[in-house]
Amino acid sequence: MITVYGLKVSYFTGKLEAYLRYKEIPYDFHPLSGKEFTDLLPAKTGALQMPAVTLSDGRWMTDSTPMIDWFETQYPEPSILPDDPVQAFICKLIEDYADEWQWRPAMHYRWSYKESSKLLARQLADVMGRDVKAPAWLLRARIETRQRKNFVERDGVSKQTWDHVEQSYHRLLGFMREVLKVRPFIFGDRPTLADISLMGPLFRHYAMDPKPGIIMREDYPEVMEWVYRVWNARASEVKGDLVTDIPNEVARFLREIAETHLEALCANAEARAAGQKRQDPMIQGVQYRDVPVSQYRVWCLERLQEQRAQITQNALDRLDSILDANGALEPLTRLSDLQSGYEKGREAPFGPSIPVFESIK
Repeated sequence: MITVYGLKVSYFTGKLEAYLRYKEIPYDFHPLSGKEFTDLLPAKTGALQMPAVTLSDGRWMTDSTPMIDWFETQYPEPSILPDDPVQAFICKLIEDYADEWQWRPAMHYRWSYKESSKLLARQLADVMGRDVKAPAWLLRARIETRQRKNFVERDGVSKQTWDHVEQSYHRLLGFMREVLKVRPFIFGDRPTLADISLMGPLFRHYAMDPKPGIIMREDYPEVMEWVYRVWNARASEVKGDLVTDIPNEVARFLREIAETHLEALCANAEARAAGQKRQDPMIQGVQYRDVPVSQYRVWCLERLQEQRAQITQNALDRLDSILDANGALEPLTRLSDLQSGYEKGREAPFGPSIPVFESIK
């Protein structure tokens, strides 16, 4: 039995739980209190981030991506990665996009609109505030202010970028609609890592929060249905085949990933190499201002390049042809000899982690 420390409104906790439920790995869920989040997790995992997991042998883990990678070594069948190495890499690329690019619009929809921010501040305060000696109204106000300032205003969301941030959500919904017209999951009749990773933004934020939830329910009900299909999926029950090669609608969406996420990763890595703490990336012709530079996201690009380099030549030729045709090969390989400096990343999900955002006020 393992224990998952997190919250039922948490982006990455939802992703991990969707994986554990699908693989039918039993776990206990422990809702984090405020003191546990600020004191226990940094002491055990090195970072203020959720979820964290304890194993029966007393070890702690954090960071959903390497945690899922590790669980796959312990519970290999059925794998959530396709046997086809090209499909497997595209799954990894979609995961990184879901984790790191969709984070901004997900946090924007949660904390920029009062109908969402008031509700979520109350929900967070009710759970995390159970060991905090402060009036409930004050705790809710502090949560709203902290989240909006750190993950909206200080992450490049402004009047100039507002529409572009929201378009990222709508384009993701459009992609999912195209997929779901022809099959129940992204690569076929059963979930893969691509489905599990997109549960991060699409489940606990977009589907459940008031503002984006209305958009999904009213205009993209097939995506809402998919969210709960993944949540309800069990490996022992969901059978079927995966498609061959990369479907056209998935290949086309690689251009969106290239123009947004991969460009953002490159801009971040260049700013980090230049010793900057903040950056002004241009994404799809939209100028973002004063965005934090992240060591963790240099590591993300570093890992994607390493994973591509591990593919055998015949498969790599196929992969590069698809990436190149959709504008993703150049930004993926633009920067060479990346040095994230995250040496403990080799030990992930064990050992001290680093947060995506190095400065939280």
